[in-house]
Amino acid sequence: MLRNYIQAAMRQARYEILPDDGTYYGEIPGFEGVYANADKLEACREELEEVLEEWLLLGISRNHPLPVVDGIELTIKETV
Repeated sequence: MLRNYIQAAMRQARYEILPDDGTYYGEIPGFEGVYANADKLEACREELEEVLEEWLLLGISRNHPLPVVDGIELTIKETV
């Protein structure tokens, strides 16, 4: 489920070439603070996925609500 969620979020990623230095900038709409910047597009994509994973783990550990992506909802169920 987590892998499917990450893949769905990455399909929504948007990239642009920054005019100042020609590097690639990527972000995922709806995921505040999840962004990456690198010299090559593939490196930017890899960094963005890593940032997304860390952002999700932090959100899960703090029980923050996470965005629903393509109908996939990550919810934390309380255990006893």
